[in-house]
Amino acid sequence: MIKRFNHKKIVASLKKREITILIGARQVGKTTMLKKIQQDLIKDNKRVLYLNMDVERDAAFFESQQRLLSKIRLEFGDNVGYVFVDEIQQKEDAGRFLKGLYDMDLPYKFVVTGSGSLELKEKVGEALTGRKHTLLMNAVSFEEFVDYRTNYKYSDRLSLFFETDTTGTALYLGEYLNFGGYPKVVSTPAIQERIDIMNEIFSSYVMKDISILLGVRSSDKFGKMISLLAVQCGEILNYSQLANDVGVSTETIKNYLWYAQQTFMIRLAKPFFTNRKKELTKSPVVYFNDVGMLNFARGRYDAGSNQGFVFQNFVFNILYEKYASVFTPVNHWRTKDKAEVDFVIHKEGKTIPVEVKYSHLKNDNLSRSFRSFLSDYQPEEACIVNLSLDTVKFIDNTKVMFIPYWKLFDL
Repeated sequence: MIKRFNHKKIVASLKKREITILIGARQVGKTTMLKKIQQDLIKDNKRVLYLNMDVERDAAFFESQQRLLSKIRLEFGDNVGYVFVDEIQQKEDAGRFLKGLYDMDLPYKFVVTGSGSLELKEKVGEALTGRKHTLLMNAVSFEEFVDYRTNYKYSDRLSLFFETDTTGTALYLGEYLNFGGYPKVVSTPAIQERIDIMNEIFSSYVMKDISILLGVRSSDKFGKMISLLAVQCGEILNYSQLANDVGVSTETIKNYLWYAQQTFMIRLAKPFFTNRKKELTKSPVVYFNDVGMLNFARGRYDAGSNQGFVFQNFVFNILYEKYASVFTPVNHWRTKDKAEVDFVIHKEGKTIPVEVKYSHLKNDNLSRSFRSFLSDYQPEEACIVNLSLDTVKFIDNTKVMFIPYWKLFDL
C-alpha cells in the first residue's frame, strides 16, 4: 500500500465533531484511505460502518435519514461510532441530508468522500457551512512516489536521498514525469497496463462526472478540449482559438474550463500584474493536476521536445500545493514586450518570481526576462528551479536562489 502524507490529517479530523469531507479526483486513493483508517479503528476496538453509494444495497439506506439511522443503530446500538460514506455525491441533495443528521447531535462521527462533483463541492459545502471539515486528496506526490519505490527505507530522510543518490532520483523523476501519480498507475509495473489504467480513469471521468454535468452529447467535445489543452500546456490560453478548434462558442469553452477545474482535472495560473498598461493579458496558463494525465491526454509518454513543459507542470503542482490559496494564487507574468516569468508565488507577504529550467545548469546566468522582472519589482527573493545547480547570487538587493527541484519540498 502507498503511504500517503495526509493520512495523519484525516485521522486527526476524526476527533472533530464536524463532518469530515474528503474530496479529490477519481482514483486518487480516497476509498483506499478510508478502508485503511477503518481497519485501524477496528483494531482499536472502535465501531465502524462503511457504506458505498455506488453499491445499490448500501445506497438504499439513504432513502431517508430515518432509515440510515436505523441501520447505524443496528450496527452500533447506543454506542459511539464512525460512519464512513463513500461517493456521497451520488445522493441527491446530499448537503441537506447530512446537515439534518449533524443537527441531531448524534454520537456518530461522519466521514464522507466524493469525486470532483459540483454537487459535493458547492451544494454539500454550502449546506454544511460551519458543520464540515474539508480535506483535499491529490494524486501521489513525487515524494510519496519515491518513498514507495524505495520501500520506505528513507522515509525520514528523503531530502538526503535526493541529494546523495542523484542517479536514482533522476530515474524516479523520469518515470514520474511520464506516468504521474495515480495510485494504480504507480503500483503497476507494466507500461501498457499503466496506459490502459489511465484510459480507464479518463473514460470513467468523462462518462460519469462530465456526462452528468454537461450531458452525453457534450462529453466528446469536452474530451477534445482536454486533449488540446494538453498539447498547449504551459502556453497562455487563447479562448477564441480553443473554442474554434473544439467547435463551440467562447462562452461554452470558458464553461468547460470551469468544470474541468471543479472536477480536479486542471489548474490555472492567472496573470500577475500591477501595471495594467504594461502587462499583457488577462488569460491564464493551464496546467494539469497530474502529469501522467497530461501525457495521456497529449498521447505520448516519452521524453520528447515537450518534456520541459511537463517538468514545468510538475513544478507548478508543487508550488500550487505549497503556496496557493483563495487570496494568493500562483501567477504567471508576461509583458507586451514578451518578457515573461513562469511563476510568481506569494509567501509571507513577499512576491517571489520562479523560473523553471529543465536542465543541469552549469552557471548562474539569468535570462533577460527574469532580469526585467527583478528590475521592475525588486523582490527580496527570486528562484531558478533546475535539475541540479544549487547556489545563490545577488542582483542588487534581490537574493536569487538556484535550487534543484527536490529542494522545493523543504523551501
